[in-house]
Amino acid sequence: MAIEASEAPSPPSHPTSHFTQQRHFYVAVDRLQFKMETLVDLLGVAGRRSCLPMVVCCSSRDELDAVCSAVSNLPYIFLTSLYSDLAEAERALVLDKFRQATMNWNQNISAQPGEDSEVGKDEQKSHMVVVTDACLPFLACGESTISARVLINYELPTKKEIYMRRMATCLAADGIVINMVVGGEVVTLKSVEESSSLVIAEMPINISEIL
Repeated sequence: MAIEASEAPSPPSHPTSHFTQQRHFYVAVDRLQFKMETLVDLLGVAGRRSCLPMVVCCSSRDELDAVCSAVSNLPYIFLTSLYSDLAEAERALVLDKFRQATMNWNQNISAQPGEDSEVGKDEQKSHMVVVTDACLPFLACGESTISARVLINYELPTKKEIYMRRMATCLAADGIVINMVVGGEVVTLKSVEESSSLVIAEMPINISEIL
């Protein structure tokens, strides 16, 4: 699926002016070998949105490493990751920086036209965390949610419970979920959709329409 941006991307909407609840989409990928290319194309549009906080969820460490390798050279994205052997202090730092990124996003979208942003140049980059299911924020242990604007399920969870946990720990109340679906995973997507009472629509070709 080709992913396009509008010729002149519109400024971010104020969170109370349009959508006040989470929205769910899927992007169909013809073949597995095109999946990473599709992700990079997606980030080539979404990642250019100033200060946009994004989370990419993977089921395995191997996929996390592959995603980080593919995204690391994109100059408009500040990239971090959460994995099982990350030191506790480093994990806390990653989570704290991402929460700061969400504050910058909220500050950015709340600014009136013509106002100068107090966010520094480096912080104007979109901020992306890649995480495995085993390392999602531990709410039961006192960690708070990280409230991303966009949650990308690079690997579609096979169980409703995992899908819901990703949402609960990583997604803002008005956030967007984008599920990457390859071939037979459409059946899994429909199962998650029905068991969760969600509506998961096909993502528009012009992703700027939903950001």
